[in-house]
Amino acid sequence: MKKSFSQFAGTLIVAAGIANATMMAPARAEDGITVYNAQHESLTQAWADGFTKETGVKVTIRNGKDMEFANQIVQEGAASPADVFLTENSPAMALVDNSKLFAPLNADILAQVPDNYRPANGNWIGVAARSTVFAYDKNKLTEDKLPKSLVDLADESWKGRWGAAPAGADFQAIVSALLELKGEKVTEDWLKAMKENAKPYKGNSIAMKGVNAGEVDGAIIYHYYYYGDQAKTGENSKNVSLHFFKNEDPGAFVSISGGGVLASSKNKDQAQAFLKWVTGKGGQAVLRDGNSFEYAVGKDEASNAALVPLADLNAPKVEPSKLNSKKVTDLMTAAGLL
Repeated sequence: MKKSFSQFAGTLIVAAGIANATMMAPARAEDGITVYNAQHESLTQAWADGFTKETGVKVTIRNGKDMEFANQIVQEGAASPADVFLTENSPAMALVDNSKLFAPLNADILAQVPDNYRPANGNWIGVAARSTVFAYDKNKLTEDKLPKSLVDLADESWKGRWGAAPAGADFQAIVSALLELKGEKVTEDWLKAMKENAKPYKGNSIAMKGVNAGEVDGAIIYHYYYYGDQAKTGENSKNVSLHFFKNEDPGAFVSISGGGVLASSKNKDQAQAFLKWVTGKGGQAVLRDGNSFEYAVGKDEASNAALVPLADLNAPKVEPSKLNSKKVTDLMTAAGLL
């Protein structure tokens, strides 16, 4: 029996509606979890592979940048398809947390990481860490000529002699720590002086290359760029040494890479299990034995043996939830750095 055109069209509409409903349906538990990843791709892939091997849970990774993903999650709100958010630095975590978009983490996850590597409210957790350092040209500078504090780089004697990557989330996290530790006036003055004194680079690795090539005497970067290059050919760091400011100076700031479970997640149990694995022995061993050269933050977990021990860095105490990315970008924009 032949169908009329209207009957046929109606059948197509119903079929299309079913297809759309299927496409928009929340992921089933057996489909695994989706991670919005702003950490290094290779590190998160190693974490995902280890977790899947141990649990059988599939991990789909979408890669991007700290603040881009943070702002995307805020816009997506309850409709976000992400189950887990991982970052390189904590200001992006604070932005999502302040928008009340994280689910509280289970107590057994929080117990795996010391208090100073996670926010007090327990809505997200540190998964790794990186130390601020002054990478310097060892052919030009001796220890007695190095800056005693990050704030010293505002002095006119450093004009044209140091570099940084101001547009990156890494550097902005460091400025966030300076703001929290020393206040707005000191930070504002330091940024204005930086505009006059520093050479801007488009990334930490490029800044280190600039030091190595003699373009500047030193640069503010994170430690692992140096160790990663040294573990390869060392061609971009052969003339470079690292100065750790220590003494609880803002220049000794240790930035926390964070992980959180989205309140909108339809797979919260698996998402919580993923962060428990990352912050536990399996995930922290990836940091110890791998080539990311980021610090392990799990209790009693060792970092890569090549690194200066985390306990020896004498880093300042900063509550990670207070790092203010918007205020920092406003101050940096006003100073002409962004």
